[in-house]
Amino acid sequence: MQYNWQHKNWPKFTYDASKIDDIVMEFALETGEVKGMIEGLTKEFQQETILQFMISEAIKTSEIEGEYHSRQDVMSSIQKRLGIHSISTNIRDIKAKGIAELMVEVREDYSTALSENLIIGWHQILFSNAQYIKGGSYRTGTEPMVIISGSIGKEIVHYEAPPSNKIPGEMNQFVNWYNSYEMNSNTIKESLIKTAIAHLYFESLHPFEDGNGRIGRAIAEKCLSESLERTLILSISTSIENDKAAYYNALIKAQRTSEITDWIYYFSQTILNAQKHAKTIIRFTLEKAKFLDKFKLQLNERQIKVITKMLEYGFEGFKGGMTAKKYLSITKTSKATATRDLQDMVEKQCLKPIGAGRGVHYELNLQMS
Repeated sequence: MQYNWQHKNWPKFTYDASKIDDIVMEFALETGEVKGMIEGLTKEFQQETILQFMISEAIKTSEIEGEYHSRQDVMSSIQKRLGIHSISTNIRDIKAKGIAELMVEVREDYSTALSENLIIGWHQILFSNAQYIKGGSYRTGTEPMVIISGSIGKEIVHYEAPPSNKIPGEMNQFVNWYNSYEMNSNTIKESLIKTAIAHLYFESLHPFEDGNGRIGRAIAEKCLSESLERTLILSISTSIENDKAAYYNALIKAQRTSEITDWIYYFSQTILNAQKHAKTIIRFTLEKAKFLDKFKLQLNERQIKVITKMLEYGFEGFKGGMTAKKYLSITKTSKATATRDLQDMVEKQCLKPIGAGRGVHYELNLQMS
């Protein structure tokens, strides 16, 4: 088996750019519409929307790698890093702090020239609280870096990255390729192509012992925003996480050849799906504002506290819905009061009951269009 970096023309990639023409046209429309929607929001809701996308990207890019973080911890970490958290919150998951801060750095660094120092700095941030991974260091040693699956003794090798002693030279070449990439007149098309290649190229090098996927997706986010000269409101990782198997299959296939038309098509479609999903999230933000405005004078302080907590979980919703037990935990009130408050919220059509009896839970009655 020969991998892409072993080809004599590495790192020269070939592809048929015309295959993504339809995606380019659709993405241009979608990103234009999203831009208009964001500009139509107040500054407060612009900040809220951007925050939600950073939270989603932090959570989903970690879930792709099998790591699961508390949404509350990620949100608190990002808010603290941005200086918008007025109340000191105890962050229980210290790993969440690293990925949260990385998301802020990526957004703030999108127009900064890519360099090895920038990538290494991101890696240091990601693993700033790790015990067993040294952040900011390329992998070393003579053991091959392989991507495998299967049980012990029956492993299947999907990919083998360049040996450790080649990584410094390969990373220097990667950064030079990135910074010398020439954009033609079709900026959107070239942005999608460059972003797809940049992610594939970095993942093929696999320069770190751990965190390559998260750093590689951060590079993709930066590349897309940098190429289009504005921060985009989307989460590529959310789109990938919706079908991780398709992502890994496309990546493995692309890492075995220098002809990457299929990869560019796949990754461009993934970005398009992410932009479409962004519209749903923005609509949620708008509906959230209407919802709060409608009910803020109808509900008591306890009920507002619960509604606010539920809305913090964003479009994906409060896991398991609201229950009397959760209501008790959040408001520190009596069982009778919790039951009465919840019933009142149902009667006011603020909440809708799901199920019955002991299994009943409640969801927000948002009218998403």
